Amino acid sequence: MRAMTKKIPIILIVLAVLLILGSQSIFVVHQTQKAMLIQLGDPIEHVYGPGLHMKLPFIQHVEYFDARILDYDARSAEALTSDKKAIVLDNYARWLIDDPLLFYRSVRTIPRAQARLDDVVYSQLRAQVGRHTLTEVVSGKRAAIMADVTKRTSDIMKQYGIKVVDVRIKRTDLPAENQRAIFGRMRAERERQAKQYRSEGTEEALKLRSDADREQAVLLAEANRRASIIRGDGDATAARTFAEAFQRSPEFYAFQRGLEALRKSLQENTRIMLTPDIPLLTPMINDHKE
Repeated sequence: MRAMTKKIPIILIVLAVLLILGSQSIFVVHQTQKAMLIQLGDPIEHVYGPGLHMKLPFIQHVEYFDARILDYDARSAEALTSDKKAIVLDNYARWLIDDPLLFYRSVRTIPRAQARLDDVVYSQLRAQVGRHTLTEVVSGKRAAIMADVTKRTSDIMKQYGIKVVDVRIKRTDLPAENQRAIFGRMRAERERQAKQYRSEGTEEALKLRSDADREQAVLLAEANRRASIIRGDGDATAARTFAEAFQRSPEFYAFQRGLEALRKSLQENTRIMLTPDIPLLTPMINDHKE
């Protein structure tokens, strides 16, 4: 019994050693990863895919690499087109680790790989943009330019174990000083158009006013002509009526004309001296005598 008790610690120690050795000998690679063994600082030329794998404990350690397509959003940078127009390019790249061994020997980490990728993408973009005009870069040949940049960048990055899947320009802007100059020209052009529209409006208003004045003059002349005709007809009718009335009763006509003359001559605060021998008073005097 005593011997069995003494063996238990030894068994536990052996189990612990076996457990440690087992944990150091087994490693798991996730389905989104690739793995490579590093033995005493030197990489072993074998890439492990997803699954359960074995390694030498304490001598080898595992280096994991992301097997997915990675996105890199590059910083904005200026470039010059063939027609000497400065533009600001905002681009991004999609890439993956194609050769983990070469990747480990050249750049090792993703940040260093992205820094190298940024330099290569920018140099290729600047070279391609310099061969095309601003219109071609913005719209005309943009797809062809991006395809060429992607191919050239991928060829260069192969030496780092990197495959470039796609390079795209997200946005193209003008530098701040160019934007101010363009906005100034746009403002000047809008002001010129506004002045032109105002002058054309003033000219049209003058035409409308002159046409209206001419039409008014024509209408007034026509109205005056018709009024003169109507007035002449009225005067003729009135004269004819007076003549007929005079012929029917000359005394009444003379009396009416006398009253009319008195009405026009006797205004407010008017003083006149009348004698009985004035013809205008004869009818009234006769009536008074009777």
